[in-house]
Amino acid sequence: MSADDDLKDWLTGPGRLSGDGVAIAEGYARRLAAAGVPLSRARFAQRLANPLLSAWGIIWTPEETTEYTVAREILETGAWLGNPFQQVVDDRSMLRKSLVGLDPDRDHITYHELAAAGGTDFFAMALEYGDGSAQGCSFVTTDPGGFSPAHIDLIAGTRHALAAAFEPVAMRRSSESLLRTYLGEGPAKAVIEGTIRRGEHLSLDAVVMFSDLRDFTAKSESWSDTALLSALDGYFEAVVRSVHAHGRDVLKFIGDGVLALFPVDGGDDHPNRCRDALKAAAAATEALGALNVRRRGDGLEPLAAGIGIHLGAVIFGNIGSPDRLDFTAISPTVNVASRVQELCKPLGEPVLVTSAVAERSGATLRSLGVHPVKGLAAPIEVFGLRPTGESS
Repeated sequence: MSADDDLKDWLTGPGRLSGDGVAIAEGYARRLAAAGVPLSRARFAQRLANPLLSAWGIIWTPEETTEYTVAREILETGAWLGNPFQQVVDDRSMLRKSLVGLDPDRDHITYHELAAAGGTDFFAMALEYGDGSAQGCSFVTTDPGGFSPAHIDLIAGTRHALAAAFEPVAMRRSSESLLRTYLGEGPAKAVIEGTIRRGEHLSLDAVVMFSDLRDFTAKSESWSDTALLSALDGYFEAVVRSVHAHGRDVLKFIGDGVLALFPVDGGDDHPNRCRDALKAAAAATEALGALNVRRRGDGLEPLAAGIGIHLGAVIFGNIGSPDRLDFTAISPTVNVASRVQELCKPLGEPVLVTSAVAERSGATLRSLGVHPVKGLAAPIEVFGLRPTGESS
């Protein structure tokens, strides 16, 4: 069996069935090298159907294999525009380029970077998938003689088999990335694994953090669409990054509201999750303050938000109709967190927590008294983050 046939058989058989992009990249590159191709670097780039990330990829060298992601903004920069990957993907073509004697003004920076690392020859080609999309892969050698015609023929001759191996991995990766973007890490994992179907649910204890932007309705009526969306993006970024920084997920956005869960992992984990939620809320408040400094500098109105935190039982799962589902959390705990944040404005506090959180957290908090909460028969005590005597 020829090297070409052997490589194709591996790609469409064991390689494809591995379901692992790194394993495919490593196995393919090693087999090329074993067939005599003087390969020093291979890169496999895959586009993502994701509003935040444009692509993910794998870079193989004889020393190591690494994965990377590319932010969508990169597509608008010189790092992508004019890049050989853009050319082969857009034209669905192959590209051969000597890395010796490059023109400093006309040749793309990618070629110069590869040449600076010792590269002498470059070859790239498009991988076409069944959904009509095109992906890219490239190969570099440091051999003084570059790639021979036989080397290029071997690589090019296996491109359809390589596409067949990578396509299911790329499609799955794209779907998982999209779910994580819209649902968060934990819920996305549950949906992907099929552990939560319509009508099924998980019950657990969790600290619930609910954040809401102040006077959103009035702002939406007086601000332009662009100004409103820009403000929302800045506010959401401040809250979400703060939650992520303390190891938890934002479950969903509800208008201008943010619902985040800090699930309790065990019976003695309540204090840790309460402290995580308090730290996330404090960080979100600080981040919003920094955002307002920038907004004032740009002549824009500052933003204000209220955050309510409560601890209790939470039920979450897929609810909806047979053909349309929503992954959400429902319980009195969520409702109380939402109602407590409504007290932030009249009490002049950015963050309020219930006694359940205050008692478990061990933090020094300031009682702001007992207040009626809509939907509850009895009033509840709420606490601010600042200790007694600290200036508000």
